[in-house]
Amino acid sequence: MSLSRRQLLRVGTAGSAALLVGTSAVGSSRFRAPRMSGDPFTLGVASGDPTPDGVVLWTRLAPDPFAPDGAGGMGMAPVTVEYEVAEDERFARVVRRGAAVATRELAHSVHPEVDGLAPDRWYYYRFRAGSAISPVGRTRTAPAYDSHPDRLRFVFASCQAWSDGYYTGYEHIAAEDIDLVVHLGDYIYEDAVSGRRTGRAVESHLRPEARDLAGYRLRYALSKVEQPLQRAHALFPWLVTMDDHEVDDNWAAGSSGIDIDIDILPVVFRARRAAAFRAMYEHQPLRLAQRPSGTHVHLHRRYHYGDLADITMLDTRQYRTRQSSLNGDITTERENRTAADRTILGGAQRDWLVDGFARSRARWQIIGNQVPLGQTDHDPGPATAVSTDAWDGYVADRDALLGAATDRDVRNLVVITGDRHENYASDLRRDYADPDSPVVGSEFTGTSLTSGGDGVDIYDHGRRLLDANPDLRFFNAQRGYVRVEVDQHLWRNDFRVVPYVERPGAPVHTRATYIVQDGIPGVVEAWRPDRPADPDRAPQPETDELAGASDSSR
Repeated sequence: MSLSRRQLLRVGTAGSAALLVGTSAVGSSRFRAPRMSGDPFTLGVASGDPTPDGVVLWTRLAPDPFAPDGAGGMGMAPVTVEYEVAEDERFARVVRRGAAVATRELAHSVHPEVDGLAPDRWYYYRFRAGSAISPVGRTRTAPAYDSHPDRLRFVFASCQAWSDGYYTGYEHIAAEDIDLVVHLGDYIYEDAVSGRRTGRAVESHLRPEARDLAGYRLRYALSKVEQPLQRAHALFPWLVTMDDHEVDDNWAAGSSGIDIDIDILPVVFRARRAAAFRAMYEHQPLRLAQRPSGTHVHLHRRYHYGDLADITMLDTRQYRTRQSSLNGDITTERENRTAADRTILGGAQRDWLVDGFARSRARWQIIGNQVPLGQTDHDPGPATAVSTDAWDGYVADRDALLGAATDRDVRNLVVITGDRHENYASDLRRDYADPDSPVVGSEFTGTSLTSGGDGVDIYDHGRRLLDANPDLRFFNAQRGYVRVEVDQHLWRNDFRVVPYVERPGAPVHTRATYIVQDGIPGVVEAWRPDRPADPDRAPQPETDELAGASDSSR
C-alpha cells in the first residue's frame, strides 16, 4: 500500500525522516507489522561506525530473503521496528529505546543512530517487529576523543565471493578478542552465481549477473544468510567501504568495467551504479551520511580511537580516472599512468585526506584502502610491469599522498589493503622512480575470505613478485584475514590463514607475523614457521580447530 498525505502528516517531521531513511525516532506513530510467513530477521543484525557516544545499528526485515523480486517477502506497507540498547545481555539495564520505520523503498531496512552512550564500552542491542524479536547483537563505542587508549585490536577482511567457498574465516573472526572489524570491499560479487560451492544447482533467479536493484539485493541476501558472517556482524562493530564487485568488476567513476555490452552506454551504467549503491546501503551498518543519492555515495570518512589511532576509510572507485590500460591489465607503459591529471581519489577526497594528516593527534595513521598503494612490479627483469587498476596506475596521487605524509611528519603511516586475494607485507617508498628514496610507511595487503577458492602458500607468481619487488617482504596466497594489535610502541600484524574454503570446517593458524615499530617506517618480520626467530619476541604459532564447524548454505 502507499501512504496517504494524512498519514504522512500524522507521522510528523521526525517520523517523515524515519519513513524515508529508517533512522529517526518516530514518536507515538506506529506502523503495525503485517502477518509474516516466517522470521523477519533472517539477515541478522549489525552495528558500525562507532563514536565515543554512539553507534549506528542495522537490520532488514526479510522473511523470504530470496524472493525473486528482491523485496524479501515483505509487502508494500511500512513497519515500525523498535530497538533497545542495554548494558547487559539480558537487557536488565536498558539505556536506550527507540523506533524507526522500515519502508519498501529501502527494502525494509533500518539504520537507527544511537547516541548518549558512554565511551569505550560494550553494549548489547536487539530489534522487535510486531511479536518477532531479533538475535542479540553486541557493539562497542569508541574511546573519548581526548583519551589515551592502551591498545586497539581489529581484523580486516575483503573479497568474499559466495560461489568460491565457505565463510569459515568468519567463524574464526567471531572467536577473536577484538574491538572492531574493518571490511575493505568486495563484500558481494556481482557476477553470475554458480553451484560450485554447494554441488547443486542454484535457483534460476539467483544465477544471472546482478544488474538491477533486485539482483544486487539477492547477492547481499546470499551472503547475509550465512551464519558465520551473521555472527561476526553481531559480535563487533564494523567499518565498511566498497571496491569494484559491489558494482561491476574494475569499474571507474562513470565507466563500467570489463563488460563489453550495453553497459558501455553511460546512461545504462549510471542506473546500474545507483541500484548497486542503494542495495549496499540497505544491507550495511552505514549512517545517514552514507545514504546514496542516485549515483553518488559518500564513503570516505574517519574513525578516531582516542589519541592512539585514526582509521581513514577511502573510496578509490567513485572518483577515479578510468584505467589507462584496458580493464586495468598489467602493462609496462609509463607515460599515461604517471600523468598529473590521472587520479584515483579525486581532488576533493585527496585534499581531505592530506588535510587530515595535519589535524590529527593520533600516533598511528591507518588508511583503509581498496587496491595496493605500493608499487607491485610483475616483471623481475629490467622492465616495470604493473596493474593500472591499482595505485600503480595513478602515480601522481600516490606521490601526493606519500609526499604529504612525509612533509607533515606523519609519525606512523600504515596502509591496510584488500583486492589481491594475496597476503603482502611491504615497505612504502617515497618515490618508486628512485630506488634510494626513503621508506615512509608500511602496507599490509590482506588475502580474500573466499575469492579464488582454496588458496596456496606460495607459487611461481609469488616468487616472481618477491624477486621483482625489494620492498615486498612477504607473500602468501592462502585464504583468511588479518589480525592487528596496535599500542603506543608497536603494530603487530598476524596473517591468519585457513588451508581450504571449498568445504567447511577449516582450522586457522597464523602464517606469519610482521611488526611496525613506533617512529620507524617499514615492516619487520617477527615470526614465520619456516624461519628461525628471536625467542624473546617471536609470537607462538597458533592453530584454532573448529570442532564440527560448518557454514550455512541453501
